[in-house]
Amino acid sequence: MKSYVYSTATETAHALIKHLIAMMGREPGKIFYFAFSGGTTPSLMFDIWAHEYKKITPWQRMRIYWVDERCVPPDDSDSNYGTMRRLLLDEVGMPDEFIYPIFGNYPPESEAKRYSALVNRTVPLWRGFPTFDAILLGAGDDGHTSSIFPGQEYLLSSFQPYEVSTNPYNGQLRIAMTGCLLFAAKRLIFFITGKSKAEVVHDILDSGDTGPAAYVAHHAENVELYMDVLAEQKEGTI
Repeated sequence: MKSYVYSTATETAHALIKHLIAMMGREPGKIFYFAFSGGTTPSLMFDIWAHEYKKITPWQRMRIYWVDERCVPPDDSDSNYGTMRRLLLDEVGMPDEFIYPIFGNYPPESEAKRYSALVNRTVPLWRGFPTFDAILLGAGDDGHTSSIFPGQEYLLSSFQPYEVSTNPYNGQLRIAMTGCLLFAAKRLIFFITGKSKAEVVHDILDSGDTGPAAYVAHHAENVELYMDVLAEQKEGTI
């Protein structure tokens, strides 16, 4: 695992955007398949990307998918797709044919199957599984990632690319990318900021058995962690 620490969340976002652009720049003839997570931290990145890196990003060579989605309509403020669309995709004029949303307002079980089939059909396969060039992940204070919460680790061994999960704190249904895609990705990138995430960052760096995020980080082949100094600080440090 490679880890990178920056002074602020904003600086971390800038570094990650530059990293993704550089990745595409090294293979100028290639189409890149990316899966993005939602949440406050990615929203910061989307806003910066739209306003400061629009002209140097090869948008035509990007295909956009989602790691997970809350089962809400696209215009709901909780929608990962709706948020990215508003902050980034519409701002840069991303063509609809390059965007593959999860529809959170569709019946969850059928949508998980539809999206699994879509990803199987449109993302290049390697060893029999769709293989994203990069999957951007976050982590909750409880160690969840990809809407896979503690106690739902069975989703990490699922062979259906997406399944329905349940937020144990409010009962909200979600559609989650499972282990078969997470572990097949060419690159997993955790983007984590803030003091409240320090404990889960410690688990990701030092332990693979303390929750879904730490397990994924320790069992995937190529993992990078982008974080700010607040997330890096262990308990008892200033």
